[in-house]
Order: sequence, then C-alpha cells, then structure tokens
Amino acid sequence: MSEEYGQERDAAPTPERLLAPAARPWAPGPRDALVTGMGFCLPGPGDEPVRTAGQVWETAATGASHVERDGFHHGTVRGAREAFGELLPDIPSRYLRSYADVHLYGLVSLVEACRDAGLDHAAGALRGADVLTARAGVDSNYDSYRAWHDADPATISPKDAKSLFVRLLVAGTSSDVGPVQAALLGSTGANYTVSCGCASSSVLLGIARTMIASGQSDLVVVTGVDRFDTERVLHGHRLREVVEREAVVVRHNDDPPAAPRHDRPMRPYDTAGDCMNYGDGSVTLILESRAHAAARGARSHGAVLGQATTRSGLNSAVAIDTGGTGLAEAARRALGDHTSLGRVPYVNGGGEGDALFTRIESNAVRSLWGEKSGQVLVSSQEACFGHSGAPLGNLGTALTLMMMREGEVCPTANCTDPSPVCSFDPVPGTKTRALEFDRALSFNYQVGGVNSALLLGGGDAR
Repeated sequence: MSEEYGQERDAAPTPERLLAPAARPWAPGPRDALVTGMGFCLPGPGDEPVRTAGQVWETAATGASHVERDGFHHGTVRGAREAFGELLPDIPSRYLRSYADVHLYGLVSLVEACRDAGLDHAAGALRGADVLTARAGVDSNYDSYRAWHDADPATISPKDAKSLFVRLLVAGTSSDVGPVQAALLGSTGANYTVSCGCASSSVLLGIARTMIASGQSDLVVVTGVDRFDTERVLHGHRLREVVEREAVVVRHNDDPPAAPRHDRPMRPYDTAGDCMNYGDGSVTLILESRAHAAARGARSHGAVLGQATTRSGLNSAVAIDTGGTGLAEAARRALGDHTSLGRVPYVNGGGEGDALFTRIESNAVRSLWGEKSGQVLVSSQEACFGHSGAPLGNLGTALTLMMMREGEVCPTANCTDPSPVCSFDPVPGTKTRALEFDRALSFNYQVGGVNSALLLGGGDAR
C-alpha cells in the first residue's frame, strides 16, 4: 500500500497472468513524454475543491461521488475563488473582475500541477513551456457575450462598459483559459486551444507527446477545463420533457442517446444506468521529455506512449458508432508496434451511465480482445466528479497512472449491478482491485463518431 495515496485494496483474483506474458524491459529514450505534474480543480465533498493527486485518489479508490447535493446531481466546484486566493494572492483584483469561473479552475489546477512537478512558475521555470488547452463547453463564453450584448448604452457607465469589453476579450472565446495560463507563466512557447468534445484533452496529450518526441518541445502544459451552467442544464431538462410529452424519442442510429439529468445519479456500466450528470472543473498535466525531467531530478508519474484519433465514417455529424469499430481502431493505432494487447489488462473507460455507451465500449473491447474480453478490467470514474467534458482525457490519464503506481484498479463509481451488456469486468463496488500492470489504454469519444485512445505506461525519470 502506497504511503502517498494510502488506500486499502480488495485482494480479489487478478487477470494479468492470463493476459500478459512476462513483462519485457522498457528501454527508455530521452524523448519519452513523461507526466511529471498533476493538478486538479474538481468538485469536492464539501465547500472546497479537490486539488491534489492524493485527494483524487482518495475519491476514486473508494468509488465516492461528489456530484449530488440536496437531491441535485451536478458536479459543482465550490471554493475555487478561495483556493485561487490562497495559491495566487498577488494577482490584482482588476484581473479577477474579468475572470470567469473557468479561468479560476484552470489557474488552480495549473498551479497545483506546477507544485506537484516541483516547478516554480513564479521563478520562470515554465517560461519556455508550451501551454495547450482543451475546451468543450461554451456556457462561460456565452455569459460574457450575453453581458456585453445586453448592456444598455444609454445607461451604462464608461467604467462598466470598459469592463465588459475587457471581459469579452478575456472570456468571450473558447481560447479563453490558455492565454491567461500562459500569461501567468510568462510562457514564450506555443499557446492554443483544441476542441473536440469529450476527447479534447486526450487529443491534446497526443499532440504534446508528438511535440516532445520530435524535439519541438521539452516541456508542455496540457489543461482540460469546462463549466456547465446549472440553470441551462435544468432548461434542457424542461425542453426534453416537452418532447417526451408528445411521445417523441430523439434517436441516433436507432438508439437513445445519453440523457443528461439532474434528478438521479449516473451509473456507468450498471444495469440501472440511464443518464449522465454534468460536472465542472479542470485537470492540468505537465509533460516533459525524459532528458529534461532527468536533468532536474524530477520524478515521473508515468508516460504517454501513444495516442490515436479516429472517426467512424458515419453519415451524420451527430451519429454514434454503436458498434465501437472506430474506438477499437483508435486503440490499435495507439498500440502501434510498441505494445501488444496481451500486455494491456486494464482500460480506463469513458462510460457515462447510459446503456448506449456501455454497448459501444463492450463492442470495442470484444473486437480487441475477443474471447479474453471478459478478463479485461474496464472502469470509469466519471461519476466521482460528473461528466466534465474537456478535462476527461486528462483525468483518465492521471487516474490510470496512479493505478499503475499503486498496483490497484479503482472501481467504477456508482456501479453495483453490472449490465449484462458488458463484455468486460467493470470492477463494481467501492474497493480497488489488486493488479500489477505497466501498460493501459484510456478511451474518450464524443457524439459524431470521434474516438480517441491513449496508450499509457509506468516509468520513472530517475
């Protein structure tokens, strides 16, 4: 049991002996993309956000959920402004007036990741870093535009009008968080945003790995951050009820889509799973070349070994590949010639709580592992913090690397009665499952047939 994360584990039988041959040595290279820092700003159990790897592990290892409060199921980040004030007390108040919640989330997770990596941002340690951001939601951008649009020129003061313009410049586009992070670091490197739904930060990790492998960069900061307005979630639920009153069912490929709801919990891979709950927050990972990390004596959480993005060739922009063919192909491409499926006993899944997505992953896992698919462990921790959109790829990566370090697989949060659709073992319950492994896959995908798969590995820079 690790002292760093410190959780008990369930000593259930493990499948690695059935799946994996004797581990062959991993020959490290100087341009490996190591994850040296993790930082978070996610919903917590009380009025403070979850900010550190230890806090994330404590939540995920017990299958705890921080999504529900007073019967309303939405992963709300509370206390972000207070955490921001603690971590960055010198930021001028005039800046704060222009920052939306997503800026606070992104800056909190960034500073926590720098701390975890042992990098002093105030001393310029990340001045040459590339700062990449993943975004999927538009609620905070909408708020900035709406405030600017609704302002009455006949009554607004010059000071307030100027403030609205500044806020619009800072928070009015999907590239809002990245420039604010880069400004804090004084970064002179690349700075841009990628948006491809729930696969956004997963795709960015692949880009960061390529930048490091090619020698373009030695230090890359990757943040996934989103916020979903609770009132708009409720408004969408009310509109859905209007549709359902007329017995009209919205379908994609003859299957009902994932249903965001606030009145009951999401249950990934569970027989009772019929919805997802949104969640807010941010996850930042710091990636370094092995040579760069070794030169400063940094320790590594693990490595991003491969990533691939595919689309399933569907005819509709809102279609869903229920067969999982595109997801399976992304996994094969991510594996490449680096690792065989026999060395991968675990997948961090993208299960949201809807039966449709259980089917997608079940078909993909069956396609990949065939008759051995029932021995593969696939778990999802989305129900711990809610379906947060862009941060999901980073969160799945962080958790998977923690699991490899601990030799334990976290359960699927809120899964107690596995769906018979599952072709894999979804690790139900509230205890970790013992498993020694150093290779894993992580899946993310979005409506429209876009799929991303990451190949992750254990390893240390020392």
